[in-house]
Amino acid sequence: MEKYLYIFLDEGGNLDFSKSGTKYFLVTSLTKERPFEAFKALYNLKYDLAERGTCLEYFHATEDRQDVRNKVFEAIEKHLDGVRIDSVIVEKCKTASALQDPVKFYSKMVGYLLRFVLTKHDLSKYKEVLVFTDSIPVSKRKSPMEKAIKETLAEMLPKTLKYRVFHHESKSCFDLQIVDYCNWALYRKYDRGDDRSYLKIKNAVKSEFEIFRTGTTTYF
Repeated sequence: MEKYLYIFLDEGGNLDFSKSGTKYFLVTSLTKERPFEAFKALYNLKYDLAERGTCLEYFHATEDRQDVRNKVFEAIEKHLDGVRIDSVIVEKCKTASALQDPVKFYSKMVGYLLRFVLTKHDLSKYKEVLVFTDSIPVSKRKSPMEKAIKETLAEMLPKTLKYRVFHHESKSCFDLQIVDYCNWALYRKYDRGDDRSYLKIKNAVKSEFEIFRTGTTTYF
């Protein structure tokens, strides 16, 4: 049976490099192979909630109520077998001025994450690597994320291994909603010291790379 490697990406924080911006910026990946099982639990949860009077078009950690988040994390926690979660964590004030250009910064961080994730897999096993991100506006098709993803894949993958990049509305894809939740849990851990949700996914978190952890210079 032909095998495919699926990578779902999400981000947290903003690209405002000033004291008014977020303290952290995170890029998180969720990597796995088929079959996908968690979507069944989330599909049922969506309609369980509807029957109880809470009708959600899709799950989004930042916007969902806490009682909904609790149920989503319960569903995710039960379906972590074969799932790998990796994250690059940036304390933005330690980002040198030369790297604060949003396009350059974004490309670097996405590239670091993908390079690391790809080294953790025997790529000879796969027919293709499929990368999914949330949709981007048509006017931004040449986005830094898309550029970084394609350049990294072209550099890291064997020449015989194909890849494709998909930009889908997260509301259309339960796995994009799952990586959104995982990224949210990691962001809360670093930004607020709140690890309650993180502990639900901890068994699948394989790396948390604080890229400037040893840095002592701050730039704003």
